[in-house]
Amino acid sequence: MSSILEPGQIEASAVMPPFLHLPPGNLFAARAARLEQLAAGNALGQYLQLVARLCRVQQRLVDNPPSPLPVVEQRQRLCISHGLPPLAADSLVREGAWLVWLQALLDDFEADASGPLEQALQHLRVSDEGRRKAWGIALLAGQYDAVPAALVPFIGAALQAAWSSWLLALPAAELKPAASLAQCPACGSPAMAGVVRNRGKHNGLRYLACSLCACEWHVVRVKCVYCDSSKDLRYTSLEDDRRAPGKAPLQAECCPNCHSYLKQHYLENDAWAEPLADDLASLGLDLRLDEEGYRRLAPNLMFAPG
Repeated sequence: MSSILEPGQIEASAVMPPFLHLPPGNLFAARAARLEQLAAGNALGQYLQLVARLCRVQQRLVDNPPSPLPVVEQRQRLCISHGLPPLAADSLVREGAWLVWLQALLDDFEADASGPLEQALQHLRVSDEGRRKAWGIALLAGQYDAVPAALVPFIGAALQAAWSSWLLALPAAELKPAASLAQCPACGSPAMAGVVRNRGKHNGLRYLACSLCACEWHVVRVKCVYCDSSKDLRYTSLEDDRRAPGKAPLQAECCPNCHSYLKQHYLENDAWAEPLADDLASLGLDLRLDEEGYRRLAPNLMFAPG
């Protein structure tokens, strides 16, 4: 059985660990299946089922992309050579190539004949391109007050499908670490969660999962990704009598130095865990940590805080 590499061992290793772990081609189908599994008995079960339906649409869009990668090869190379994210979200969201994906998602998604869900979809359908783009810009900037809460999962789904598809068309092996530990090297978006992997050359390594394109990049364990501190980090999870102490599949790494936290998924304890799905299913942990004075800096584009 392979042992888990801790920071000192990793840094001292003669062989550098793989920097990237790319999402599979069936990312959204697998995410949908996990959401459907987690929905049973969860207080947010209906919402998880809605997001699962959106994931099924996302998978169909990725399987048949409505538009190609909007970044030409020369621009990709230039960004990579300068250590910049070639799919920079802050600029591409303004250029608007993702809007085709939003329209395709609206054309594909079927809602009930009436009710809040249909009202939200109608709100989106009658909005013009400028308004849709403004909502996408605000969502990626974390300005949730500027986006109607009911529209967040639909806009977020379109953004994720577009960027994940574009990621898989990149020469990802050439990507370099971003300036911040918590910043995606492919698109510059913040991490949504950490994943401690349990197989092959990635065994025991922590990867951060991008909130937008689902790229995963290696960051050493037992280190706050926001302030770099390794002192007095504590790990907390939702109580679960079915598991031994320290064996929870999802734990929040809490930093007393900057009072922030990041959820981490341990695939050794649950091989089917999926960052976005398990994050949504564990919002009770966020409520507890908020009461304890910890800040969440990791966005989930399928959910509007508050």
